[in-house]
Amino acid sequence: MLAQFLQFLFSGMTTGAAYALAALGFTLIYNTSNVINFAQGEFIMLGGMFSSALLSFGLPLPAAIVLAVAATGIIGLLLEKIAIEPANNAEVVTLIIITIGASLTIRGLVQVWLGKDNHALPAFSGETPLRVLGASLLPQSLWVLGVALLMVLLLGWFFGKTRYGKAMLATSHNKLAAQLAGINTSRIVLLSFGLSAVLGAVGGIILAPITYTSYDVGIMLGMKGFVAAVLGGLGGGLGAIAGGLILGITESITAGYISSAYKDAVPFILILLILFFRPGGLFSAKTTERV
Repeated sequence: MLAQFLQFLFSGMTTGAAYALAALGFTLIYNTSNVINFAQGEFIMLGGMFSSALLSFGLPLPAAIVLAVAATGIIGLLLEKIAIEPANNAEVVTLIIITIGASLTIRGLVQVWLGKDNHALPAFSGETPLRVLGASLLPQSLWVLGVALLMVLLLGWFFGKTRYGKAMLATSHNKLAAQLAGINTSRIVLLSFGLSAVLGAVGGIILAPITYTSYDVGIMLGMKGFVAAVLGGLGGGLGAIAGGLILGITESITAGYISSAYKDAVPFILILLILFFRPGGLFSAKTTERV
């Protein structure tokens, strides 16, 4: 029983780490621009598909990964510059529709270019599973968890030590005050899209050796990343990470102990419960208002 539980836990933590990276992307963009970017899932897909395509062209895996992340980051920047910035003063619903349209466009272009087949990346350090108290743990799962942790640490350094990171934090707390302090908030919003695209691409790449990738894989991964972000409250990085891990583990345990048929229903049940009972997310601070 312990081995079985650990197996589900390892599986849930692996997928949950990828959801956490997607949730961080949602949180970054929302905090700087108040936009829910439903193209975030396509960034995940692009990371895996670009790296697989570049690998098939004969590039070594490290070079393919670096170029795939860079290309996805550039697409994130172009999305903000071409689609979001011209509609800067539009209603929030309009901006959301724009990101959905961008998502459909990206997905269609990738389908035409790379087809509908599944693609995969080789495992980064072999496929011989490790045994932990009777449960099997793939080396690639350690890569997923390790890279996710590294990205979180790098983000912490970026926000705490760099000029642009501090400007992004200031913009997320109060955009008008940041503008009055001389911060170019338009540039910060642009940077947030590029950074969220990079996070999505990294998540797609580290997950591709385990789950494969295809032109339409971003739909569900993006939705689950959004659910993880909402679970965490859309307010900060730690909430997004916790939301991703909670979602991944809950999915895995549901699939293992109940039925895998209900796995994809878990995110939608969780988001309904959150919206009903804790609209600010699990980790939002409780506030009181005097009247």
